[in-house]
Amino acid sequence: MEQEIDTNELGESIVRVLKGIYDPEIPVDIYELGLIYDVMVNTDYEVKILMTLTSPNCPVAESLPREVEEKVKGIENIKDVDVEITFDPPWSKDLMSEEAKLELGML
Repeated sequence: MEQEIDTNELGESIVRVLKGIYDPEIPVDIYELGLIYDVMVNTDYEVKILMTLTSPNCPVAESLPREVEEKVKGIENIKDVDVEITFDPPWSKDLMSEEAKLELGML
């Protein structure tokens, strides 16, 4: 019998990993910064992450999505990770968590 996937637990593991990845220009993790729009996990332990960057000309446009993919792939049982970049809607400071705004002195 196949083990049933606990999507909540797996989702929490993914969020923990994402909170360990920082934007090099802003001292806040990419999750709290609001760069992660969606995380989807299917029953085959395949993950799709929809994310954005602070701007289309972001200097880490190539390396940051690759870092997200590699670090999430490192979670036990994850078979594949697809990171898709979108600029719709464009990132804005409104997407930042209260924690991130506090960290940056915006509150």
